[in-house]
Amino acid sequence: MVGNTFPYTLEDWQHDIELASSHCIDGFALNVGVEAWQKDSVSRCYEAALRSQRPFELFLSFDMSSIPGTTREDVQLLRDYVAAFAHHPRQLRYHGKVLVSTFAGQDSLFGHETLHEAWDFVKRELEEVAPVHLIPSFFIDPRRYPTISAMDGYFNWNGGWPIHLTAKSPREEVVCAKLDTDRHHIHHLGGRTFMAAVSPWFFTHYGLDSWNKNWIYRSDDWLYVRRWEQLIASRDQIDIVQIISWNDFGESHYIGPIAGAQPNSHAWVDGFPHTAWLGLTRYYARAFREGAYPPVELERDRVYLWGRPHLRDAEAEGDAVGRPQGWELTDDTFWVVAFATAPAEVRIWAKDEHDARTYKVGPGVHKLSHPMLAGGGMNAQIIRAGEVFAECTPGPEEFVVQEKPRTYNFNAFVAVSA
Repeated sequence: MVGNTFPYTLEDWQHDIELASSHCIDGFALNVGVEAWQKDSVSRCYEAALRSQRPFELFLSFDMSSIPGTTREDVQLLRDYVAAFAHHPRQLRYHGKVLVSTFAGQDSLFGHETLHEAWDFVKRELEEVAPVHLIPSFFIDPRRYPTISAMDGYFNWNGGWPIHLTAKSPREEVVCAKLDTDRHHIHHLGGRTFMAAVSPWFFTHYGLDSWNKNWIYRSDDWLYVRRWEQLIASRDQIDIVQIISWNDFGESHYIGPIAGAQPNSHAWVDGFPHTAWLGLTRYYARAFREGAYPPVELERDRVYLWGRPHLRDAEAEGDAVGRPQGWELTDDTFWVVAFATAPAEVRIWAKDEHDARTYKVGPGVHKLSHPMLAGGGMNAQIIRAGEVFAECTPGPEEFVVQEKPRTYNFNAFVAVSA
């Protein structure tokens, strides 16, 4: 989200690129909006990538919920961006063409009658600058794809969450909910490029006086890990995976550091780091890239934890926005992923030995969980022959499950053993 990088310097971009690349992320999709300053930030990002010793590439994703697309003249902003960066050495090219994506755009008709005509026009304009491989995320019925010739592929932005769930969904459909929308898009693309989405979380909490976005998608059941496993299993059908997101703080699915300029999301983001998810990203992104999981023996014993700061039924008397839509879909559980290099025991607890549970595990990656307790925290150890080989025990000054929160916060606190 370039819109969250207003104060970013060249050094800030360099830091993010080095951090991402060291965790098997190959590049950034740069979501750009209408504000003129964003182009300067994008320029600094391209320069930072050029200075990096790592093979890190970039592409533009036009946020059509921000960028005007009413008249033919509105295409000029898109054209100016492509002209500025299409020939840059770190521009991602796909099938020899400049990769360009969008967020939305299905309502951006650029003075034309139909979506097909509109984006044919846009693509012709952009290709006067450079050959373009267009992979939009139009939110439309996939059965329309064959009629939109400008599309060289599709990005299934919503594919990383079970967005179909409602408060009335049967329990058996809620737990480990299906993430099966990719197949519909792939079927109607007819062999064109498919970009899949993976995301660890979703919570946004803006009131009527702001963006009026206040909901969650169920992110339980080790969502990030399960989705990666699914993508790796079907990698022969998937051309590109995009992680949502590096720094979208407003929707709580950031995996990068809390930095830059938050979009009035401090109330649910500050104090809730997510960079521990980068370790999982490195493991699963490498597996997708290479087509085989790295041997766990090459890792070290490690345990990851994440969970919310209050029970789902807790009442926040000081919150004028109210409970987020979908709050009933989440469980009062914190989530554990343990990397064990050899047979071991994984001990998990919220408060003390009275609620502790111990699991015997073999070498490998293990998905475990534990009930949240008001006043408790999240704790886990990997133990072998009585010796602790990995331990993650955030203290109460870092994380505690609040009994009476001041505001609703369905974001996750994420931690990993040292």
